[in-house]
Amino acid sequence: MKKIATISLVLVLTFLLSGVDLKAQQLDMDLLKGMEPRNVGPAGMSGRITAIDVVESNNDIIYAGSASGGIWKSESGGIKWKPIFDEYGAASIGAIDIHQKNPSIVWVGTGEGNPRNSQSGGAGVYKSIDGGRSFELMGLEGTRNIHRVIIHPENPDIVYVGAQGSAWGDSETRGVYKTTDGGETWEKILYINSRTGIGDMVMDPENPNKIFAAMWEFRRWPCNQNHFYILRN
Repeated sequence: MKKIATISLVLVLTFLLSGVDLKAQQLDMDLLKGMEPRNVGPAGMSGRITAIDVVESNNDIIYAGSASGGIWKSESGGIKWKPIFDEYGAASIGAIDIHQKNPSIVWVGTGEGNPRNSQSGGAGVYKSIDGGRSFELMGLEGTRNIHRVIIHPENPDIVYVGAQGSAWGDSETRGVYKTTDGGETWEKILYINSRTGIGDMVMDPENPNKIFAAMWEFRRWPCNQNHFYILRN
């Protein structure tokens, strides 16, 4: 019965379309005269704040990093802001940490650590020793996305960097990196595999030698650009 119904439908469609001209119709441009053009993108979403830190001895000084709009600094408690990272290698910011005993020292990890459809990659880790007036690239360019940076509270030469790595493929440059010479050299001190990067990392405020790192195995696929998949927590 289904086969007979399918054949009948094909015959009916063939009959109906036999006299139809299937050529594309010309657009009458007069119909568009009353329409005004409007901007529909691209949407960089630079207003999405991904990292923030405050000078504890002067709460008016705030650093805010955005998903694709660099770093902004306020010296007025957030009333006024100015961009301070526009001349450097990445517009996407993943982490900011101020050395509270010497607030002139500021470390920045580039590459947003939130794997989503508008995530952008970074270009390594940067250091400022003049309160954000200038920054120097301190390496780790291959990490792509840095989700956490932690400065040792007593020794600013000791810094931990939590790298998430590329969202789009396997990478050896994931895990936790440590420097003891202010960024001149780096040692990878935690590595699981080429698919697993940092989901979060914190330091015990009572014991700076105790660090907790949450590792996250994830992957984004180009054929599903609006989704990401958690493979294992």
